Amino acid sequence: MARSPTPIDPRGPRFNQAVLTLALLIGFVFDWKPVAPAFALVLLLGAAFGTRYGPFLRLYAELIKPRLQPPSELEDPRPPRFAATVGVVILTAATVAFAAGATTAGWTLALIVAVLAGLSATTGICVGCEMWLLVARRRGTLVSNS
Repeated sequence: MARSPTPIDPRGPRFNQAVLTLALLIGFVFDWKPVAPAFALVLLLGAAFGTRYGPFLRLYAELIKPRLQPPSELEDPRPPRFAATVGVVILTAATVAFAAGATTAGWTLALIVAVLAGLSATTGICVGCEMWLLVARRRGTLVSNS
């Protein structure tokens, strides 16, 4: 039987999502297209290599988390990593659209990521995480912690 990875503090990914949301919205307001590839890279680093390599995940872990009470719950890191990977794919598509001169398509894709990240940051409802859970349950690969 597969073992679940070490659980994480869910506030780290939520902080990352809040920063991502604000950055993409500010980028949109000022039509600063480099925000899409920059945050695709930020998400990629955290998703592929873990919290030590995601700049805002690391900022949370080193500067913010020590000032907070311990989290009331921990979560499996796989769903937020999957959600971040989906964000990387969409922001990469936005980057390609910008490079091709399709500004409206680029901002539409980037704003989809901003809305979904903002939803997760403010409510805890992570659409990408729910996608991962649905697929894991269907495949029978979800390991229960209970």
